Amino acid sequence: MEIIKSTKESHTIMNELVLPNDTNTLNNLMGGKLLHWMDICAAIAAQKHSGKTVVTASVDSVSFNKNIHLGDVVTLEAQVSRAFNTSMEIHIVVHAENIPNGERFKSNEAYYTFVALDRNGSPLKVPALKPETEEEQKRFDGALRRRQLRLVLAGKMKANEATELKALFITE
Repeated sequence: MEIIKSTKESHTIMNELVLPNDTNTLNNLMGGKLLHWMDICAAIAAQKHSGKTVVTASVDSVSFNKNIHLGDVVTLEAQVSRAFNTSMEIHIVVHAENIPNGERFKSNEAYYTFVALDRNGSPLKVPALKPETEEEQKRFDGALRRRQLRLVLAGKMKANEATELKALFITE
């Protein structure tokens, strides 16, 4: 019997306060620190979904849209967008907030891929995912194209085998 989980079961919210040790000489949050927090938040979502130990397999491009400053509160929100056989794509959104002046803004968004592993480091099957909202369905549908693109770029799939990607460009 196949186990199917909802996206709500993996939903993870994490808050961090930007302290002096987290910033560069301009008092902005260092990008590496933000990536570290994103990786942790996404890993928690993947573990919640799979019930297994997980490792990061890939991170899609992350752009830094707006500086996060010393003293800001960073809110990271992650959930599984699609589960494949042993891997899961995690969608993560980052907001920052300056509480004293009331400013809140979206800073980053990315997709992380995690693989569930046993104690010997062998991949384990993960539960399927059932999207429940229109937005979740859009991310779920797009996940196969993003996965094929990752595999092609990593040299693990030939471009002509990426049927979902080809369908975007070839009209008959």
